[in-house]
Amino acid sequence: MGSEAKSNGIANSEGFKSRVNRYLHSGDTKHVMAGMVIITLVFGVPWFLMNRGTKHSSHQDYMEKADKARRDRLSSGSAAP
Repeated sequence: MGSEAKSNGIANSEGFKSRVNRYLHSGDTKHVMAGMVIITLVFGVPWFLMNRGTKHSSHQDYMEKADKARRDRLSSGSAAP
C-alpha cells in the first residue's frame, strides 16, 4: 500500500507538470491572452498604487512657481537696507 501511494503521488505531480508545460508552451490564443492579462496585472497594479493621489505638475506650473519665488526673493532683497 505504501508503494501505491507513492506512485500515485508521483503520477499526479508529473501530470501537473505536463499540464503546466503544455499550457505555457501551447501558443493557444486563450493562453496568450491569459499571459498578457497576468503581466498587465503584475506591472499595472503597483504602478496604479504608486501614482494614485499624486498631481502631476506640468512645466507651466513649475515655471509659475519659479517666477513667483524669484519675484518674492527680488522684492525682499530690494526692501532690505
